[in-house]
Amino acid sequence: MKIHEYQAKELFKKYNIPVPDGGVAFNFDEAKKIAENLGQFPVVVKAQIHAGGRGKGGGVKLAGSIDEVTGIAGEIIGMNLVTHQTGPEGKRVKKVLVEQGLNIAKELYLSIIPDRATAKIVIMVSEAGGMDIEAVAAETPEKIIKVFIDPLVAIQPYHCREVAFGLNLSSSVMRPFVSMLASLYRLFIDYDCALVEINPLVITAEDVVIALDAKVDFDDNALYRHKDIIEYRDIDEEDPLEVEASKFHLNYIKLDGNVGNMVNGAGLAMATMDIIKLAGAEPANFLDVGGGASAEMVENGFRIMLGDKNVKGILINIFGGILRCDVLAEGVVQAAEKTGITVPVVIRMEGTNVEQGRKILAESGLNLTIAADMKDAAQKVAQLVVG
Repeated sequence: MKIHEYQAKELFKKYNIPVPDGGVAFNFDEAKKIAENLGQFPVVVKAQIHAGGRGKGGGVKLAGSIDEVTGIAGEIIGMNLVTHQTGPEGKRVKKVLVEQGLNIAKELYLSIIPDRATAKIVIMVSEAGGMDIEAVAAETPEKIIKVFIDPLVAIQPYHCREVAFGLNLSSSVMRPFVSMLASLYRLFIDYDCALVEINPLVITAEDVVIALDAKVDFDDNALYRHKDIIEYRDIDEEDPLEVEASKFHLNYIKLDGNVGNMVNGAGLAMATMDIIKLAGAEPANFLDVGGGASAEMVENGFRIMLGDKNVKGILINIFGGILRCDVLAEGVVQAAEKTGITVPVVIRMEGTNVEQGRKILAESGLNLTIAADMKDAAQKVAQLVVG
């Protein structure tokens, strides 16, 4: 789950991680009041959406007066902000963060993420912080420093020193940086984070270390332990179909293709998406109904896929284990009766009760295409969709 920058900074404050003074505004009057309370200029007005690259898209601007604050806030709130992470459709801005400007001497990059390959937590830092960190990682990866931490041991002072020395920090900012980094790691662990990123982390001309930006993502599977974080969820920033799927505990991610997929098991779902592309079509979604899906969940999965106007055909690829093939077939029939399926459907299923499942489908009167195996299924759905 993603949250906004201003929400991430609220968490930072709980852990005594320095952030600029400021507040969130939903209209230009609120932005004006926040700027007046800050009492000094310049101030920064920052669009709040779940995407990076806001500055390059015109969503982050400096204001040197109250009039400029109200003008910029009025311009950004309501705009359709397009960045490299939003895609060409962009996202509508509904709020801005107004905060004090800083006298920046140096910009750094800092993030903490889990590393699956080593089963450790990795701290990544770079002296080349700022908007183009992706280019740094691609073109000069040697400028990215990584420090690995065993989660059973936790962060130690020598980890912090290794990071600080790697950033060539002066002695005047070494102590506050080490304290900040240790607090950031505790936040990462305490809240089951998937990512904590500060870009840029700045050192001011007064030798103060401050998180100028803040990005925090959480592991969805651990949200039941963090009721306070669930309240941060902004469904306006999420795809409506993904929001609908989450209500029924379906693992659904919308993509840009033309073939809707319903699969049980994440690995099988990934393989199905690959084979669809190899057949010449494009997957329109990732949908893992899970091993214990009911007929009702299958029905809801169908309804959600059909809600995507780009879907021109559906491929069902099920290996019956915990999810029996007859249960899947019942769900497909229910979905057809209630939603009125208007696109071609190709079904490949094997496993538990496969004959019963095929019998249910055969006697349903539905216009379905049965495939012999995965390759056959992908080729048939591609022919129906692409021609």
